[in-house]
Amino acid sequence: LEERNERIVETLNRRQPDLTVVMENVHKPHNVSAVARTCDSVGVGKIHAVVPRGSFRLGGKAASGVQKWVKARYWRDTRETVSSLQADGFTVYAADLSEQALDYREIDYCKPTAILLGSELVGVSDDARECADQRMSVPLYGMVESLNVSVAAAVVLYEAARQRQAGGFYDQRRISDEVFTKLRFEWLHPTVARYCRKHDLDYPALDENGVIIESISGNERAGYASVVR
Repeated sequence: LEERNERIVETLNRRQPDLTVVMENVHKPHNVSAVARTCDSVGVGKIHAVVPRGSFRLGGKAASGVQKWVKARYWRDTRETVSSLQADGFTVYAADLSEQALDYREIDYCKPTAILLGSELVGVSDDARECADQRMSVPLYGMVESLNVSVAAAVVLYEAARQRQAGGFYDQRRISDEVFTKLRFEWLHPTVARYCRKHDLDYPALDENGVIIESISGNERAGYASVVR
């Protein structure tokens, strides 16, 4: 537990709450999972997906458990998604191969940034092009007309990570204490966390090594203790 706690604390201390990805109509599970795994690797803890009703959710074999560490918010409308992110201070860049698109290396990713990606077959929608703040592209020098969406995401995200590492963004915690405490508990003790949410209980405190310090009394203690054991 102590080693796991150290790994979790280190990971949470490197999370980048003002860097995210929006996937618009990206349906193939292996593509979504690959994008999510890259997001986790560069410190992105929350992603967005614009998908039709009845589409799949992040998870399954291809995800390799990344859904435990990266949360996905699902939307039905691209404009609503972009507007919400812009209201939160994000600049939204839509991946596009048009002449108006910036080279992805010209973007300042140290500012709050959302990268909007479309499907490999058709790219981003007209709505995405119109409501995004700017279009961006990864230059291509061969015969193919586009990159796989997960490859494009990895190229752009690692440029963002390079800039943020140079700017010291990974050197100190950037998520709030409240979010840190919540996620640390949920990642260390998922079963107890589910029990607490089911019974509308606050998470008990943890010591510096991630061990639960019991603080529940009365009739709740028996059920809680059975989960801890």
